[in-house]
Amino acid sequence: MKARIGDIDIHYTIEGQGPWVTMSHSLACDSSMWDAQAALLAPHFTVLRIDTRGHGQSSAPAGPYSMNMLAGDVHGLLQHLKIEHTHWVGLSMGGMIGQAYALAHPGVFSSLVLADTTSRRPPNAAQMWGDRIKMAQEKGMTALVEGTLSRWFTEPFRQREPAIMARIGQGIANTPVNGFAGCCAAIAEVDYLDRLKEIKAPALVIVGDQDHGTPPEMARLIHQNLPGSELLVIQDAAHIANIEQAEVFNQALMGFLQRH
Repeated sequence: MKARIGDIDIHYTIEGQGPWVTMSHSLACDSSMWDAQAALLAPHFTVLRIDTRGHGQSSAPAGPYSMNMLAGDVHGLLQHLKIEHTHWVGLSMGGMIGQAYALAHPGVFSSLVLADTTSRRPPNAAQMWGDRIKMAQEKGMTALVEGTLSRWFTEPFRQREPAIMARIGQGIANTPVNGFAGCCAAIAEVDYLDRLKEIKAPALVIVGDQDHGTPPEMARLIHQNLPGSELLVIQDAAHIANIEQAEVFNQALMGFLQRH
C-alpha cells in the first residue's frame, strides 16, 4: 500500500492484529529485511512496516535528506493511519529515525527497540558518508555491494549463506542512488546522545558483538544515556543482527514487546 505524505509516496505493509508495532529498516534495505520478525509478531501485534524515503517502493526524490525529514515522513504516515501509539523497532538508520521521532513526538512510542544503531556521528562522518555518496553517484550502487555485505555480516555467515547474500546484495544494488545519497546525508548529521534522557519510553538496545559500523561501545553509550533501557549484545553477529542471528534476536524482541 502507498500513502501520499507531503510531496512523496510512502510504501507500507500492515499484517496481524493487536497493539501496533512499527518497523524501520537499515540504509540500502527495504521493509522486507523484517520478514522473519513480522511473521513472528503478526499473531500478537499489528505490524506496520515502512519503506523509508528513497528506498523500496517509496519515492526517491533528490536529496540531501535530514533525519527530521525522515521522522516527519513517519509522523505523516502514522497520522494518515490514525495510529496514536505504537511500539518502534528500528535497525541502524531505522534506530536513528526512531530516536529523532521519539524526541520530536514524546508519548507516541510505547517502547523502542534500537538495534545496531548510533546516537552520535563519528568525527569522520562527513568524509566517510561523502565518499560513499560519491561512489554511488559515479559508479552506481553495484560498486557498494561487496563492501557493504562485508560490514553487515561476519565472514562465516557470508560463506555459509550464499543465497541470503545474493538476495541482500541485489537489494543494495536496487536501492535508488538518490535515496542512498539522501539518507547518507541524514545519517552523517546524527547527534542525539545528550538528549536520550528525554525519552521516557522503555527501550531495548541490541547490537552484534562484531558490528564495526555501530559498535558495542556505542550501544553501551546509548544504554547508559537512555534511562531504564536494557542492553543485549548478540554473539557472532555483525551489523544486520536480525538476519544473522534471527533466533536470538527474535526471542529478545518478542520477550521485550510482551513485557511492555
